[in-house]
Formats: sequence, structure tokens, C-alpha cells
Amino acid sequence: MGRWRDGTGTLSVLDDAGTAVPLEIAASYRARTRGLLGRDGIEGALLLTPASSVHTFRMRFAIDVAHLDRHLRVIAVRTMRPGRLGAIRPRARHVLEAEAGAMEAWGLRPGSRLAIAAGPAGQDLRT
Repeated sequence: MGRWRDGTGTLSVLDDAGTAVPLEIAASYRARTRGLLGRDGIEGALLLTPASSVHTFRMRFAIDVAHLDRHLRVIAVRTMRPGRLGAIRPRARHVLEAEAGAMEAWGLRPGSRLAIAAGPAGQDLRT
């Protein structure tokens, strides 16, 4: 699949043709470290790549977390309150974060397949 770069795009849940979600991609160390810290919410989702676990220390809101394998298939989904340390998922290559309750509304569950479309200027988000 190549390496991802920081940017934006659209996330689609392939099992549900009607779901298209605005996406931010955090691929650099700096962007992954910042993540959702200091925010009061997010419209859409944030993809951390590469990543196999997350924490919610110093977060202001609860989040849904989905661990994805190298083919963007969902391994696990859970909701985390602020101040928690998530388990490491050895098969996970990416982590998707969104506001609590969003992933259920999108129909995202273990086994779901995801696709990511290029950013607004049509650039390829992988190098």
C-alpha cells in the first residue's frame, strides 16, 4: 500500500455504499503525537498511520477507536473515555478515531472494509 502522508480525504465504509466521511490523515510523527489533543471534537475521522494503539490522556471528549489491518479491514472497535490507555493490537497497522457514537452510526464494525479517496486537490496520500 505504500506510506501515507499527512493530509485530508474521504473515508468510505465499503459494506455500506451510502457512507462517506471526511477524513484527516496523521502519518508524520508530529501529527500522530498531536492527534485529537486540544480539540473539543472532530467532524469526521482521524486516521493514525502507522499505529497499533492509542491513549486518551488529556482528551476532552470520548472517542470511538477502530483498529485496522494493512488492508483497511476493521479488526476491533471500541469507545474510550478520556484518561484511558488502549490495548495494543499486534495485527493493527492503522487506528481510526472519531467522536463517540460516530462509528456505530456509520455501520462500522469488526470485519468492515474501508476505502480512502485522495485529498481535495486529488493528490495521492501515499508515497
